[in-house]
Amino acid sequence: MSAGSMAEAGWVWEGIGFDPGVEPTVYGVGEGATYFGVPGANFIFHPNNEVNFAKLSHVPKVTGDISKWIWYETRAETDRFTFAQGRKDDPQFVADEAEEVGRLSLQFPNIVGAFIDDTHGVAAHENATPDAPAKIKQALRRHNPDLDLWIVVYTHEFENEYWQDWVDAVDVINLWVWEYQNLVNIEEYIEGCRQVFPDKPIVMGIYIRDYPSRSPVPLDFLEIELNAIRKHLDTGILAGYNILGNCLIDQHPEQAEFIRDFIHSH
Repeated sequence: MSAGSMAEAGWVWEGIGFDPGVEPTVYGVGEGATYFGVPGANFIFHPNNEVNFAKLSHVPKVTGDISKWIWYETRAETDRFTFAQGRKDDPQFVADEAEEVGRLSLQFPNIVGAFIDDTHGVAAHENATPDAPAKIKQALRRHNPDLDLWIVVYTHEFENEYWQDWVDAVDVINLWVWEYQNLVNIEEYIEGCRQVFPDKPIVMGIYIRDYPSRSPVPLDFLEIELNAIRKHLDTGILAGYNILGNCLIDQHPEQAEFIRDFIHSH
C-alpha cells in the first residue's frame, strides 16, 4: 500500500441503520463512498436484491451483508406505526443469503464478496456447528468462485474458541474496537488479530459514532486510529479500512469531515 493513496484502500458501510439517539439520515445507499471518495461499499441493513445492488453500480467494489439485518413493523410509544431492526443469525439462513449474493455477483460484477456482521451471532447461534463456516463459504462460491467471505471481529472477542472453526473459511477480517477509549491500544489489537487469524487480510473498522456512549468519537481518538491505519497500510499489515457509515455522515458531520480530510491528505 505504500505506493498508493489512503483513499484507494477505503470502504464505507452503506445502508440505513436505526440506533438509539440517531435520527433518520438524508444520505442514501451509495452516497457514503462518494462523500469519502473511496472505492468500496459494504452494503448492509437492507435486502440483497437486484434493485438495491443497482444503486451501488457506480461503486467499484461491493460486499453484501448476509447475517442479516431485517426490518420489521412495530409501534411507537405514541401508538403510531414505526419500523425497527433485528438480526437473523441462523447459519443456514446465512448460507442461503451467501448463495444469493453469489448469484447476484454474476449480474453485478462489482460484487466481490459477502459480509457477516456481527460474526458472534452466527458462531454462537444454537444451530451453529463446526462445519457451518465452511458451508457458508461453499454457498457463497457456488456461482462465483472468486468471491471473498468477510467477517466482523471485535477486539474483545479474540479469546472465543469458535474462531478455530472459522479461520480456514474466511478471507478477510474486519476488525473493530468497540469503545473509543481503547483505540490507544490499537497496535496491540492489530497484532492480536494477526495471532488469531494468521495471514488473513485485515480491514480496520472506523466508527464515526461510539455506540456504547451514544456520542461521536472524539477527534483526538479518531486521529490515533487513522494514523495507525496509514502506518500499517504502508507496512502491509492492514489491507484496508472501512467507515461506519453513510447513515452517520449528517449525524456527526465534524467526525465525517475529519475522516474525509485525513484520507485525502494522506
